[in-house]
Amino acid sequence: MSELRITDTNSANDSKGRAFGLEGNDFIFVLVAFVVSLGLYLLLNVLLGVGKTAALVFALPFLFVPLGWILLLRHNKPEGYAADWFDQKFNGEGWSFVSKTQPTSLHHHERRS
Repeated sequence: MSELRITDTNSANDSKGRAFGLEGNDFIFVLVAFVVSLGLYLLLNVLLGVGKTAALVFALPFLFVPLGWILLLRHNKPEGYAADWFDQKFNGEGWSFVSKTQPTSLHHHERRS
């Protein structure tokens, strides 16, 4: 009893857990996307009589967009990576205003003259 075995563990607040190889609740987005795209395909093909190819083309984006978002912007990425990536792509300056679109200060011009 004098020898204690030390084992490294993750506490509950350090780890969000894993399911199907995805961190936290990310698998839920993929699962819901799969169910929605399958349901949409069946609705279009079976109930509305749309051709198989057309129904598949219409339903697949409902699977691939969330799947791509999870695999490219969330899987094995730091917290907030997706939000920062979108913000940098579309704003160019992170969370600040784009300086090129801001009006110049009149007081600043008056001091230079």
